[in-house]
Amino acid sequence: MTQGLSEGASPWRPPASVGQACARAVDTALRVASPLRGLLGRLPAQPPSWLAARALDRLLLPRLDADTLLACRDRMVELHLGDLGLRLGLRLTAGGFRVAEGVPELRVRSSARALLRLLRGQDDADRLFFDGELVMEGDTEFGLLLKNQLDAIGPLWS
Repeated sequence: MTQGLSEGASPWRPPASVGQACARAVDTALRVASPLRGLLGRLPAQPPSWLAARALDRLLLPRLDADTLLACRDRMVELHLGDLGLRLGLRLTAGGFRVAEGVPELRVRSSARALLRLLRGQDDADRLFFDGELVMEGDTEFGLLLKNQLDAIGPLWS
């Protein structure tokens, strides 16, 4: 069943229930993942990367401007969520976000909770960076482009 937008909502902003569902999912995943973190780190990255790509297609892709789409196309980003023991490989293509494997141009390390706070607009990327909760490695110019675009867009959901 597909959940539509509530009447009067902007077409790019999902209903608040999506954010609440994501927060509950992260809390549940952290409770389950804590004792299984070592095992989760050895599992293939494709299933969680595919889920992340679908979420980004819905929450982020419609809000990216043409210049950002062009600048990000076919560049791989690896997101490492240490508290979950997960590594997600993602690439933006003409058809949307896709699972990516190989050597990323940018690696982003964070906890799932810090990333969730950032995406919900409850925390600032600069503060997370200076507090060591968000670490970027690799193409720093590309990382700055992504950070500035996310800042300009604002929260992906509330």
